[in-house]
Amino acid sequence: MLRSRGRMARFQRHLIRFQRQPPGTAISRTSLIVGGLLAGLAAAFVAGRAPGAAAACAGVSGVLLLIGGHRANHGAGGPTDRVLDELLDRAWDAAVLGSIAWAGRDSSTATAVGALVALCVSFLSAYVRARGAALGYSVEESHITRGVRYALIVAGLSLGWLGLTVWLAAAVAGMAAMVRTSQVASEERA
Repeated sequence: MLRSRGRMARFQRHLIRFQRQPPGTAISRTSLIVGGLLAGLAAAFVAGRAPGAAAACAGVSGVLLLIGGHRANHGAGGPTDRVLDELLDRAWDAAVLGSIAWAGRDSSTATAVGALVALCVSFLSAYVRARGAALGYSVEESHITRGVRYALIVAGLSLGWLGLTVWLAAAVAGMAAMVRTSQVASEERA
């Protein structure tokens, strides 16, 4: 009898946790997870020198991550979904840009270096946002800059312009880092 009460109590605690999730959380989380998996598949296609398939996977992945991230940050997701959004955005950058750098290390040094610069600056931008938010500053998270980064890389993969688009993606991420840094600095002075 005591054993069944323990199971029932665990079930009720799980049920309470489940009830606290905002409506639509499953859609947001599924979109984010599938988007993350497709980013890994895109990386495999880049490493396998199949840029068309990589562009398709990276494009669908980017769209799913943008939809899931928007939903998670605007009422249709809990704290777990918001963290998952940030983690999978970093995973997209690492998988896609890292594989571009790896695949281009012998054939196009400028593309490989551009992909690494875009990856590093993107991580720096995310760090500035996270650190500013942790210190209590209101640092905006823009899905527009993320979408532009994704679109630039997908266009480069599909059209063969990676040498240009990785550097443009690095510039977009650099501008986002500067804007976020200026937001923190302006709040510090206020």
